[in-house]
Amino acid sequence: MSTYNFDTIIDRHHTSCEKWDFLKQKFGRDDLLAMWVADMDFTAPPEVIEVLKERVDHGIFGYTGKTESYFESIVQWVDKRHDWKIKPEWICHSPGVVPALSMAVLALTQPGDGIILQTPVYPPFYSSASGQGRHIVENPLVLRDGHFEIDFDDLEKKIDPSVKMLFLCNPHNPTGRVWTEEELRKIGEICVRHNLIIVSDEIHSDIIYKGFRHIPIASLSDEIAARTITCIAPSKTFNIAGLSTSAIIIPNEDLRAQYTSILKFLHIDSGNIFGTFALEAAYRKGEPWLEELIEYLEGNVNFIEEFLKENISSIKLIRPEGTYVPFIDCRELGLSGDELLDLFVNKARVAMNNGAWFGKGGEGFMRINIAAPRTVIKEGLERIARAVACIEK
Repeated sequence: MSTYNFDTIIDRHHTSCEKWDFLKQKFGRDDLLAMWVADMDFTAPPEVIEVLKERVDHGIFGYTGKTESYFESIVQWVDKRHDWKIKPEWICHSPGVVPALSMAVLALTQPGDGIILQTPVYPPFYSSASGQGRHIVENPLVLRDGHFEIDFDDLEKKIDPSVKMLFLCNPHNPTGRVWTEEELRKIGEICVRHNLIIVSDEIHSDIIYKGFRHIPIASLSDEIAARTITCIAPSKTFNIAGLSTSAIIIPNEDLRAQYTSILKFLHIDSGNIFGTFALEAAYRKGEPWLEELIEYLEGNVNFIEEFLKENISSIKLIRPEGTYVPFIDCRELGLSGDELLDLFVNKARVAMNNGAWFGKGGEGFMRINIAAPRTVIKEGLERIARAVACIEK
């Protein structure tokens, strides 16, 4: 029997919610069903909310620090969920994973250096990698039999002396891949051989479906760990992205010092008092909620897959191994990127991320956010079915 309720529809309008209150700015109209940006339409775990209420009731919100208990909660979570034994002193702060990517670029590369992205990929990777005079080197993923794969031959060919860093996204957003141990070892071996720093965005690592396992790339060997910056956060896992608190794990002391120098220079190392309390509460008390969440999300995956097969055969789900923001393949519709976005936004009145926004390889896809009550998912799919039926007549 379920302890937590993921079927309740909660009105998020008028809460400064990017997903629902800023539709007009993003999509040009505000009468849309929001199925885009990667946060959930579920409340955070009640155990986390209770801790935050207690902290609010205290009434004083001064400068904050991080206790031993805070760091230990991260150590225990990573060990229990991902079988990786880390040390508290390896953990650095960032207000988010994307700022950590940018700080790693500033700390560990120079203008003119190349940074590898495996496209299509989360859009902020592009701005973080190309800012401050660095250049992007694309290693496009290959879609085979409904499954995105890494093109290792292309990866090797793309590495020249200017390339200094690789941004890894694991699990991968938006393809939903959870990279296997074999794939990760190949990436690690290539990066060791070419002396590349790996910055691994593992923010979706707690949302993994049955039959798959997340492996932190830095857990594979000391050699790989020594060149890896691993970025995690409770934000996607527990729907607390607005509390701006991430943990950046850097085993190598020299890399850690260089990263920390940028963090301190920017004076953003102290953190958010509510994010600090929420992270520890989530990692210490949130696992039962997470287990039920994953089961519910997998139910949504199954529902979407079956609905598309039965009602919109020209659109197919790229079944995710992890994350709650998978691609749906709309290429059979034969529409351009603009036409596809118009179909979803102006005909179906559903807001989703256009696959083209994720770069090379994303054209013809849309990214759907499945972290919503199933009735909302159903409504969105029915709107799309009616819109597609009109253009297929």
